[in-house]
Amino acid sequence: MQNSEWNLAGKAILVTGASSGIGAATAVALGRQRARVVLAARRVPDCEAVAEQVRAAGGEAWVTPVDVTDEASVQRCVEAAIKRFGRLDGAFNNAGALGTGAPLHTLAASDVQTVLQANVMGIFHAMKHQIAAMLATGGGAIVNNLSISSGVAFAGISAYTASKHAALGLTRNAALEYFQQGIRVNAVSPGPTVTPMAVAGFGSEDNMRAALQASPAGRPARPEDMAGPVLFLLSEAARYVSGHNLVVDGGYTLA
Repeated sequence: MQNSEWNLAGKAILVTGASSGIGAATAVALGRQRARVVLAARRVPDCEAVAEQVRAAGGEAWVTPVDVTDEASVQRCVEAAIKRFGRLDGAFNNAGALGTGAPLHTLAASDVQTVLQANVMGIFHAMKHQIAAMLATGGGAIVNNLSISSGVAFAGISAYTASKHAALGLTRNAALEYFQQGIRVNAVSPGPTVTPMAVAGFGSEDNMRAALQASPAGRPARPEDMAGPVLFLLSEAARYVSGHNLVVDGGYTLA
């Protein structure tokens, strides 16, 4: 990343769900860019471990708890980030939930509500307070972590699929509303990636790898495979990109 337009040095970036998986990998990648990273998650001790990696990579890191399903918690998180670094230049809204894998007619309403609360209301809560903070300082960039389920359907995960379709709608509408005010809003949609949540969905990492042997890439993604696309969308290199859903799946959905 030699292009200066990719330079995120000194930028204050909030990452939710930063304790593991794609969130952790992206936080470390931001550290290599010498960004100032706020790591937020429910599992604070795990975030602290990732924060050490961010610092070792060359960035600043600060940890704060957050539960994205609770708007008051998200508001406190954003306020704490601003208190720490003085502004919010970017955000990667990565936190989410997979929910119960089962046929639709067997799901309880509470199963669906749990997933929607994390994946839709969580994105809403985050963007609401992040956008307000960015408007106060002249703009910024937001990237929401969705899934290839934002554009296609898979049997047995109807609540998850519905939540990701809805989150894409929120992303696009926010992009439409705030581009002229200096705020870009985009999404990444990862294919199957070796994260704790995705591995649990497949039953094991071996199952995941076996299911992807016939895909164009022949393997699942690593969390690090998602960090570059996120950093691009956060950077000035993507200054004319807003409302876009960047599918990062190694060609998985081509078949």
